[in-house]
Amino acid sequence: MAETTQPKENRLLALLPEEEYAAIVPHLEPCDTPRGFLIVEADAPIDYVYFPCTGIGSVINVSPEGNRVEAGLFGRDGFAPTASAIDAGVSVSEVTVQVPGFAYRMPQARLPDLMRTQPVLADLLHKGVHVLATQAGFTALSNAVHEINERLARWILMCHDRIDGDKLALTHEFIALMLAVRRPSVTTALHVLEGNHFIRSLRGMVIVRDRAGLEEFASDAYGKAEEEYERLIGPLRKSKRQI
Repeated sequence: MAETTQPKENRLLALLPEEEYAAIVPHLEPCDTPRGFLIVEADAPIDYVYFPCTGIGSVINVSPEGNRVEAGLFGRDGFAPTASAIDAGVSVSEVTVQVPGFAYRMPQARLPDLMRTQPVLADLLHKGVHVLATQAGFTALSNAVHEINERLARWILMCHDRIDGDKLALTHEFIALMLAVRRPSVTTALHVLEGNHFIRSLRGMVIVRDRAGLEEFASDAYGKAEEEYERLIGPLRKSKRQI
């Protein structure tokens, strides 16, 4: 367990005024989030709300026949499941961890009272719901109008925004699931990005080499949802740079 990790490494918790932070911390429990960690199952009761400090999670929609697709992703920029912020009781989507990390969690039963008495917390969580919904909307747009190469570039950029460094522990199988495409399509798209020297693709690992080039390649597939996060909450994206 990452004992040196503090709750304020989550960007929402870091924005709380000291008096609200002090009121919330006693209800937070440290939690390792290994790859595949299930935050909540689809259509299951919400027991805890998670505030990641490291790692990346996915919101996955599952059809009645078992088809799966990623609707959104989050890391230290947000919290999950977002349904907890409206005391929905149940999460329609599955929420799982794709890049291992560390989080603080709070019993769902405590959150409604804290949101009533801590107005900045309530405001930040409501904004978090909105920005994840905005991201999901632009994911739907990208799935409809962009080719797999641009969609993959966008997804890598979104993951890159939420980690330290440039190494993403991602398998081809998982990327295929997240983009709702066949694994050979992922392999081909990774070769395209690698051929342009934007990334290096290794077994179970993607390394970002040229952030600026990757953003230019992704074009309008990436950036609008990130702008909305930054407008309402604060910095999210890494600066363009050659790595």
